[in-house]
Amino acid sequence: MLSILVPIYNYNAFPLVLELHRQCLECKIGFEIICIDDASTQHQSKNNPIQFLTNCFFVELSQNIGRSKIRNLLASKSNYEWLLYVDCDTFPKNSAFISNYINRNLSAKKIFFGGIAYTKDKPDNDQLLRWIFGQKREALAVSERKKNPYKTTFVSNLLIKKIVFDVLSFDEKITEYGYEDFSFIQTLKLHNIEIEHIENPLYHLNLETSSLFLSKTKTALETLLFISKTNSKIEIDTKIIKTHKILCHFKINLLIARLFQKLQLKLEYHLTSEKPSLLVFDCYKIGYFCYLNSK
Repeated sequence: MLSILVPIYNYNAFPLVLELHRQCLECKIGFEIICIDDASTQHQSKNNPIQFLTNCFFVELSQNIGRSKIRNLLASKSNYEWLLYVDCDTFPKNSAFISNYINRNLSAKKIFFGGIAYTKDKPDNDQLLRWIFGQKREALAVSERKKNPYKTTFVSNLLIKKIVFDVLSFDEKITEYGYEDFSFIQTLKLHNIEIEHIENPLYHLNLETSSLFLSKTKTALETLLFISKTNSKIEIDTKIIKTHKILCHFKINLLIARLFQKLQLKLEYHLTSEKPSLLVFDCYKIGYFCYLNSK
């Protein structure tokens, strides 16, 4: 019935797999949990016990293939009708996570998204930016997500019928970090495949430092620029793209790019401080995107 697919990179996913395994056994369903490590440099030995759990499979790649390709690889190795993508740095918010999915009317939809949650415990000061961003921008109530079902869906907790992959897949041209899930969701939108939003969240546990989060954000924006210039099949309607188009219309995009270069260090100092602002973070992102486009 269910293939749980877990891409792993530099994270101890064994506690997650152990819990998913326990819940599947409790539900008495046919299942498999497939985990592929994308050439991690950390935590490899901690994930080895996964292979000794019944119906669980653990494979280590010798070379990193990227977030899109590994998700396609996981799907290609699956054997059941339904695929559940679960990121390695997440954990079910409740003990009925699996049953909440399998007890849905699965015949009515092809895709379900359960949501993302963050703990209320305040992290260390050097991790605040990622935590605040996650709480305000990702951990949305079902009622909010349903207003923009495609924009508020993430692949980190996605139940999808395998037949969808007979037509669609993750764009393997996207080899760097960021927006591979956005590209896939936009493709679903293009094909009018509806996403059902439900309340069945996973906690996102792995909070990067604010400095690392900023670095990954810059890489993601570089990926977004690549997608916008190379993938003509999907409609690029992110807030960043729309804002950039407005700035270009008023011919101030180059001015914003120059201002970003002058203020970059000050912005980064604020965003890695004890009181980072999401408004400043938004300005940082559009400034860097204008800079990328000006090169």
